[in-house]
Amino acid sequence: MKTLLILSLLFFSINGIAQNNYDVDLIPATLRNRANACIRNEETIVDMRSAEQVAITVDKAITVFNENGEDEARLVLYYDKNTSIKSAKGEVLNSVGMPVSKFTLNDFTDVSVADGFSLFIDSRVKHFLPNVSQYPYTIVYHYEIKNKQNLIIPKWIPKPADDISVEKSTYTFISKPTDEVRIKTINCSLLPEESSTDKQKKMIWKIANIPAAKTEPYSPKVETYLPSVQIAPKQFTYYGYSGTYQNWKELGKWVFDDLIKPRNMLSPATISLIQNLVKDQQNDRDKARKIYEYLQHKTRYISVQVGIGGFQPIAASEVDRLGYGDCKGLVNYMQSMLHAVNIDSYYCVVQAGDTKTSIDPNFADMTQGNHIILCMPLKGDTTWLECTNQKIPFGYLGDFTDDRLVFACTPEGGKILRTPKLSAQHNLQYRKANFTVSENGTITGNVNTIFTGAQYDNHESTIGKSIIAQRKTLQSFYNIDNINFDNINYSQDKGLNPQTIENLEISIPNYAAINGNKMFLQPNMLNVSRSIPELKVRILPVYINRGYTDVDEVVYQLPGNVSESLIIPDHKHFKSEFGNYDASVKFEGRKVIYRREIKINDGTYPAEKYQEFSQFMNEIQAADQLKLMLNLK
Repeated sequence: MKTLLILSLLFFSINGIAQNNYDVDLIPATLRNRANACIRNEETIVDMRSAEQVAITVDKAITVFNENGEDEARLVLYYDKNTSIKSAKGEVLNSVGMPVSKFTLNDFTDVSVADGFSLFIDSRVKHFLPNVSQYPYTIVYHYEIKNKQNLIIPKWIPKPADDISVEKSTYTFISKPTDEVRIKTINCSLLPEESSTDKQKKMIWKIANIPAAKTEPYSPKVETYLPSVQIAPKQFTYYGYSGTYQNWKELGKWVFDDLIKPRNMLSPATISLIQNLVKDQQNDRDKARKIYEYLQHKTRYISVQVGIGGFQPIAASEVDRLGYGDCKGLVNYMQSMLHAVNIDSYYCVVQAGDTKTSIDPNFADMTQGNHIILCMPLKGDTTWLECTNQKIPFGYLGDFTDDRLVFACTPEGGKILRTPKLSAQHNLQYRKANFTVSENGTITGNVNTIFTGAQYDNHESTIGKSIIAQRKTLQSFYNIDNINFDNINYSQDKGLNPQTIENLEISIPNYAAINGNKMFLQPNMLNVSRSIPELKVRILPVYINRGYTDVDEVVYQLPGNVSESLIIPDHKHFKSEFGNYDASVKFEGRKVIYRREIKINDGTYPAEKYQEFSQFMNEIQAADQLKLMLNLK
C-alpha cells in the first residue's frame, strides 16, 4: 500500500511537470523566428457576476529570448482604495524549464503614481522585473485583482507587439445570465465558446501559435491590426455610482452628471477674483485667454494617467487651494473658472500621443482615452486648450492631441468631436543660413530657423536649459562632426500662429575637405533625410503619421583660393502622391546658393505603394548627399 501511494504521488508529480514544461527547446521554430519573447501560456479570467466585486485572475508564462524582450517579463499592477491586489506570485525558470528563483508580492517595488502629492496618495503601483542576465529564461506568474466596479473590463490583447509570438492564450469572461454586454473585436474572427447555466454565462476566446512578425517601417499603430477583444457592460457600477449606456451620448451624459458636475464648484471669493480678472476684456476669447494665463501661472501639472485613481476629477476648489492637479483636475478647474464668467466649454477625453489615435465613434466605452483637454465652442471660432502645460500658447494643442476624434462630455450627453489638424504646409521649418568658408575648409556663420505648426515644439525642451545642456542637445539634433555652437538664442511668438525662432552662430573646423587642388563641399549639412529599407514583401499599409514642410536656404561665401572653374550640378525635383522635393545649387560670383524644399503628405496608403514610397524617400536621401567639387588655384 505504501509503495502504491509513493508511485501514485510520483505519477501525479511527473504528470504535473509535463503539463507545465517550459523548456525553451519545446518552442516551435516558427514561434522563435523574429521573436524577442514568446508567450507560452496566458489564461485570463474576468468574473463579473458581482458588479461591485469583479475578480480578475491571470496566469501567464513568458519566455524571454534576449534583452529586447525584457519588457514582456515586467509585471505592473495598479491599485487604490477601490482596486485591491489579492495575491501575486511566480517563479523564474532557466532555459530547460527548471526553477531558479521564486517571488511573491513582497518582492515587488511599490510606489505612488504621483509621489509626494496628497491628492493621489491612494493611487499606487507595484511592479516587478526579474534580475536575470542569462538568456533565454522564462517567468511564470499568477495574480488576482478585485475591482469594486465593472465600468472598465480588461481588454484581451493576446499578442501585444510585432516581435512577440504566442503559443497559447485564452480569455474567459463570466457574467450573470441576465447581464447585457457589447463586444468589440479587432482582427479576431474567432467566435467565443459560449456556455450558460442558471447562475452564470461564460464566453471563452482562444488563440494559439501566432508567430512574431518583422516590424515594418511606416506602419499603423499596432492597436489597429493586432487582435484584441473589448467588452463593455450595458449596466455598470463604478465606485458607488451606477448607470447604463450603449453609446457615447448616454455615456457622456453620465460622466457629466455624476463625475464632473459635482466637482466644478468654486468658492465665492475665487469666482469674484475671476470675474474681476476679466472685467476689462472685450469678448469671450479674450476673457478665456486671460483665465488660461492665470491657470498657467497658478497651477502645475501632476502626471496621473486617466483611469488611474479613478475617472472623476479632483474638485475644482481643491485644485484652486493647492495649485496642482492631474489633467482631469486642471481641465475641470479651467472649465469651472470659465463657467464663472458664462463661457461654455466641453471636458474632452482624448487618446494623446505622437501617433494620432481616434476614439472609436461606433463603440462607446471608458477604456478609450488617456488624457483630458478642453474645448470652447466659441461663436465661429472653436478653441481648444491644453491645460497641463505652463508654456504652451493659448489655443494651441500641438502634435500630442491634434487631428483625432475625441469624446466630449456635455450636459446634453456625449459628443464625438475632432481636434484641429496641423497640416503639412503649416508644420513648417524654415531655415536661412549664411556661412563663410576659409581656405582650409573651416566654415563659420549664422543659422536662423523658424518652427511653426507641429514643428513649433521641436526645440521646446531645449529652451530654458543651460548653455552646456543646449549645446549637447543641438549637437545631437544637427549631428555634424566637430560642430561648435558659439552662440545660441531662442525666442517664441505665442500669438495666433505660434512660432519658435532659433538663432545660432556656429563654426565647423575643416568642414570642406581639401584633397590636392580640390575642395569638396556638401551644401546640405543641416537637414539630411534618412534612407528607409526596401521590402520585397509588404503586409501592412503605409502610414505617414504627420505631414510637414522643410525649406532650407544656405549661402556659402567661398574663399579666394577657389577658381571660377565650377561644375553646376543638376536641379533635383521629385514629385509623388507622398509629397515633393526640390533642390538646386547656383553660383553668384564667389557665392554658392543652395535651396532645398521638401513636403511630405500624411495619410494611409495601400501596402503595395511601399516600394514607390521607399524609392521616393531614398532618391531624396541620395540627393541630400550632393557634394560640390571646387577647383583650387
